Amino acid sequence: MTETLPVLLTFYGAVRNALELLGALSIVVGALLTLWKVLRPMLAGEHVNVMNSRFQLSRYLTLALEFQLSSDVLGTAIAPSWTAIGKLAAIGTIRTALNYVLTREMKEDRPQLDAPESEAVKAPGRRP
Repeated sequence: MTETLPVLLTFYGAVRNALELLGALSIVVGALLTLWKVLRPMLAGEHVNVMNSRFQLSRYLTLALEFQLSSDVLGTAIAPSWTAIGKLAAIGTIRTALNYVLTREMKEDRPQLDAPESEAVKAPGRRP
């Protein structure tokens, strides 16, 4: 039994690091894809749908928050102390509030995405 504890702690640590990495990758990939989604039509002189780009980035940020919160929960489950539980409660509350706001924004913005010219911005100096 005592030999399995260090193995489990190592495994949990690896899983926690993987969750943190997935959260960071979600943010980076989402930002890069959204940047590409904005720049590609802008450079071609076409309309840029800012609302659609914001919606895409919000989905990636929401996914990243879920990964980060999962990592925090796992870390607290491994070594629970009142200090760690208090930190988890604060971090969880903040991340859940951010997630709620992002999800609400996505729900509010979704009907506007169906309109083809909503929030469209023309690249400066370009003519159709």
